[in-house]
Amino acid sequence: MPDGHLPLPPAATPPTGSPRLLGLAARTARTVLPPLAVLGVVLAIWYVVSYCFLTPRRRFLLPPPHEIVAEGFLDRRAAGEILTALGGTAQVALAGLAIAAAIGVGAAILMAQARWIENSFYPWAILLQTIPVLAIVPLIGFWLGYGFWSRTVVCVVIAMFPMITNTLLGIQSVDAGHHDLFTLRRVGRWRRLIHLELPSALPAIFAGLRISAGLAVIGAIVGDFFFRRGDVGIGALIDNYTRDLSSGRLFAAIIAAAFLGLVVFWIFGLAARLAVGSWHESAR
Repeated sequence: MPDGHLPLPPAATPPTGSPRLLGLAARTARTVLPPLAVLGVVLAIWYVVSYCFLTPRRRFLLPPPHEIVAEGFLDRRAAGEILTALGGTAQVALAGLAIAAAIGVGAAILMAQARWIENSFYPWAILLQTIPVLAIVPLIGFWLGYGFWSRTVVCVVIAMFPMITNTLLGIQSVDAGHHDLFTLRRVGRWRRLIHLELPSALPAIFAGLRISAGLAVIGAIVGDFFFRRGDVGIGALIDNYTRDLSSGRLFAAIIAAAFLGLVVFWIFGLAARLAVGSWHESAR
């Protein structure tokens, strides 16, 4: 150069896209792509078994996925039956889950107040959990009839125990230093419960809700099998398709029931993230 200065390097081209958007896309890909890959492998194995290991006469045992979609979801009549039954089962499951959550959290709070209360009631909660639900379903039918509330009680019996155990564990796991701080401030028992123990137990409570939500869906389906009065639930519809040997619709109803449990589980997972925020390790 005439003036003795070195030439300046060319200006760097700014990166396309925002780093925040790129990071969001990367996190979304890490979250979505692995389950989709597993789904692709499952569907591939499904097709191989259906077409390579089953003769056309025996293919009803495992119909290929596109036939299930065509018979169960694209057929207007079958799709209407499945959606209506799924709605009835969802109502029963949500009602049972709400009652189980209220009873479970209330019982756990009561047991956390004194050791003798926990020793008196916790063994009976364990006993209720160990009784096979199929053994008490006929008794529930004798006592309450065979309608909506009988199916709801089945959901409550199945879904209540995780709420008790998780809430009790969360309340009893509060840091001892926090208790000492409240003791120094001479905070009473109920204020300590509301301002310290229950907020600290929120992650455990929501973990119990996610477990109980899946169990409530199972309880609603089990109740559908036994209690046929009122609206037809997805369990009764599965039983009808089994007796009619409608394998495509049967698989579609099973997939719809599984999707209901997945949606309920996801909803309470989202509610946990919104309620707990980012202060707890489970939300990170």
